[in-house]
Amino acid sequence: MLEGLEAVRKRPHMYIGDVGERGLHHLVYEVVDNSVDEAMAGRADRIDVVIHSNNSVTVVDNGSGIPVGPHPTVKGMDTLDVVMTKLHAGGKFESNAYKVSGGLHGVGVTCVNALSEWMKVEVYREGKVWAQRYEKGNPTGKVTAVGETERHGTKVTFRPDFGIFEAKEYSFETLSGRLRELAFLNAGLFISVEDERSGKKHEFHFKDGIREFARYLNKSREVLFDPPIHLRQEVETERGAATVEIALQWNDGYDEKVFAFANNIHNHEGGTHLIGFKTALTRTINTYGTKNNLFKDLKEEVPSGDDMREGLAAVIALRLPGASFEGQTKTKLSNSEAKTMVETMLNDRLGAWLEENPQLAKRICAKVAEAARARIAARKARETVRRKGALDGASLPGKLADCQSRDPSESEIYIVEGDSAGGSAKQGRDRRTQAILPLRGKILNVEKARFDKMLGSAEIATMITALGTGIGPEEFDVEKIRYHKIVIMTDADVDGSHIRTLLLTFFFRQMPSVVEKGYLYIAQPPLYRIQKGKKEQYLKDEAAMDEWLLAHGTEKAKLVSGETVLAGEDLKRLALDALAYRALLERADKRRDKRIIDAAIQVGDLDLALLKDHARLKEQPEKIFQRAQKLHPELDVKSARIERDVEHDCDALVFDTHVAGAPRQTRLDFDYLSGAEWAELTEHHANLAQIGPGPYKLELESGEEEVGDAFQAVEALKRAASAGQTIQRYKGLGEMNPEQLWETTMDPEKRTFLQVRVDDTVAADEIFSVLMGDAVEQRREFIEKNALDAQNLDI
Repeated sequence: MLEGLEAVRKRPHMYIGDVGERGLHHLVYEVVDNSVDEAMAGRADRIDVVIHSNNSVTVVDNGSGIPVGPHPTVKGMDTLDVVMTKLHAGGKFESNAYKVSGGLHGVGVTCVNALSEWMKVEVYREGKVWAQRYEKGNPTGKVTAVGETERHGTKVTFRPDFGIFEAKEYSFETLSGRLRELAFLNAGLFISVEDERSGKKHEFHFKDGIREFARYLNKSREVLFDPPIHLRQEVETERGAATVEIALQWNDGYDEKVFAFANNIHNHEGGTHLIGFKTALTRTINTYGTKNNLFKDLKEEVPSGDDMREGLAAVIALRLPGASFEGQTKTKLSNSEAKTMVETMLNDRLGAWLEENPQLAKRICAKVAEAARARIAARKARETVRRKGALDGASLPGKLADCQSRDPSESEIYIVEGDSAGGSAKQGRDRRTQAILPLRGKILNVEKARFDKMLGSAEIATMITALGTGIGPEEFDVEKIRYHKIVIMTDADVDGSHIRTLLLTFFFRQMPSVVEKGYLYIAQPPLYRIQKGKKEQYLKDEAAMDEWLLAHGTEKAKLVSGETVLAGEDLKRLALDALAYRALLERADKRRDKRIIDAAIQVGDLDLALLKDHARLKEQPEKIFQRAQKLHPELDVKSARIERDVEHDCDALVFDTHVAGAPRQTRLDFDYLSGAEWAELTEHHANLAQIGPGPYKLELESGEEEVGDAFQAVEALKRAASAGQTIQRYKGLGEMNPEQLWETTMDPEKRTFLQVRVDDTVAADEIFSVLMGDAVEQRREFIEKNALDAQNLDI
């Protein structure tokens, strides 16, 4: 018998769905959901989320704070410990605490604690800061007051146990997408998300809630009307008051974007509320259009549900006491009453809106009629194309070099740019499992084309036939797919990138379930070729290039500092520490002045204990300032001071400087010095410091060289390794012969693929609309905003 949290660690799938990427992100959602529940109860209006450099995460809210003090029913335990370590012990089971909640299973934050290597909780409540630390779900001491505060709320920091999770990295886009949804669904709630690894930061605050959500979904489209339709109604149920809220707005595009939520949770697989929405929408518009004679030219055809939803952006948000979902990850709502509530409300309220706004209603019905006509035309086009045999799976296209296997799970198809690369791929492949489909030129941009025009494109028809799934809402069946790996293989230049983007647009818009099932990949031909004589080697990226250069540069080199001599693996380790330290400083510079942090670490005695020793800390600002100026003579410090941190009963160092002409404040406080970034920097620096202070003597095959520090040594080692080598940045697949293409890009034992996923559906939809749609002005803005970030452009 497993006791308590031991069961969670033994069977994590039962509690969070899986231990892959989805489960890893689910940990953050569970903690954030608790903060959102505080906001829904009217006790909080701000949530801040930070991803730290070691993939730990902090979530802070300004709610009432988790209760502390002896628990009323569990003897000998603090209430905070009960909440964090006992399953089904949250406030969600007491109806007075939260009327509506997403985390109704009551296992949320407890599971996060159980599946974390460590977790730190700070509670700001009743004028005090209460703190507790847990390791693998177990408290490491007692809940104690560590300082005083005027704040209220809860701060949770945790690092997942990567011994349990297969995924090792948090995706900023995935978390940002979910937090944006929460901000839309909770009008007035401020949510920020920051990524210390890249310096990215997003802030969300929407006063108009889901009406702004519908408008946001359409922001890169021409809309039929503005503002969006907004319908809201309270409904009494057996369990208490429920709220149904719907926002709708049509655009001039062809794809539908309907998002269904229950108690702030995005139900990816829909559920009863989505069924009710679709039924009511079709019935209401058909009734209105027929009554007002707006569909008369369709003759015997009645517009279908798909016609109603063409170009529709809609958000359905339910607040439902006692919501029940299929599975702990809550992707599908199962309450039967939700269907009736949504259906009844939409029938009544949308019907009334159409009657009250006849001009806009006429515009919507005209759009629906146009969609119905296009559907009929597409059906005829498909029949015509099929009669010609182009979509008939029985006769595969001539240019397809198919594989021998008929088992989709082991079969893969390479969609290759150009006939020359296609020829190399056909010769180099494993014929048993690898099929090759060469494409000539750039395929049609399906973002701007209607379905019937798309079917008229020979290249697209060839691709559809090769895949075997059929096309269009009436026929497409992902279960009939002939390959479970569809690999886009294009050159590493501008044209190759454009073709890859056109193909991604096709799959995202016309075959989204291929992406959802993880069948779509992008081949990663190596970026570099290194040649010396007849020996050649391919390297996949910059990091691999650095690794190769240092491996070769340190083979016969020695770094001498007095009596200390580093060579071989020891020298390579020092070089990698120097690279990691520099890379981490660059990341830190997005938020603080890296010159101050570098100096503080080199001074060497700043830690949490020193922050509590006011007398010794007085010397620190001047020592750090002097070291920083010695390293960076251009440094201009406007002020360096000590501030009191009452909440942690210690001091903080604050430096005001200028970076690229803009003011920058660098705080070296309790939070930063107890965080992951400082710990990693100090560890790398300690490794570098073991050799002693520079300058050093670097002995190379080509002779001796004096270097001032480890960083200069790294550059000298890379220069020495590249001497006599021909290093070429590789661009075209056609540059490789069949054997090279197999060895570097197609051999399952050695190749690298990128799997295509949609982490943030809303952001992905927006980027395809902006880059591939008709809105020229928005595309120009995107280019202006991101031009400086573009790298390796081959123009």
